Amino acid sequence: MIKWIELIRNQYFGFWILGLVLFIIQEIPYIIMPLFKLKTNPIMNMTESSIILDTLEKILGSLCIVLMVFIVNNNTSFFEVGSGVQKVAFISMIVVLVLNFVGWGLYFKGFQSIPIMMLFIVLLPPLYYICIGIWRQNWILVYIGIAFLFIHTIHVYKNLTL
Repeated sequence: MIKWIELIRNQYFGFWILGLVLFIIQEIPYIIMPLFKLKTNPIMNMTESSIILDTLEKILGSLCIVLMVFIVNNNTSFFEVGSGVQKVAFISMIVVLVLNFVGWGLYFKGFQSIPIMMLFIVLLPPLYYICIGIWRQNWILVYIGIAFLFIHTIHVYKNLTL
């Protein structure tokens, strides 16, 4: 973990390579998707419902990734589970990621109902970022992650129900 410039109260502009690795792990379903011959692929073929929501979603999602990789807390080490709330957030992050992969497994098997997609594929990635933010005491990531959760959920739901 590298710290370059202090931003606000123990938050530094820096670089956390594990943040990049955690992002790539979460993206594995998209990376392997071409290996599956899906009869339908509603997640990748949605009709756009709102250019404003689409833009906000992309900005907030991108910010989550940037904040996870480039904002580091002075009170955290490269990798430490921590205790208390940090430990709960770390375990929650793992559970959320596993559930997300289960959801993608269902999706790849053809179970593509709106409830399955919304629960496993839409809600869980923002929760993953929020859990990482709490675990790493990256409060900027937590707040942006919460905003991303709401916008992403509303936007995708509107797209899927057009």
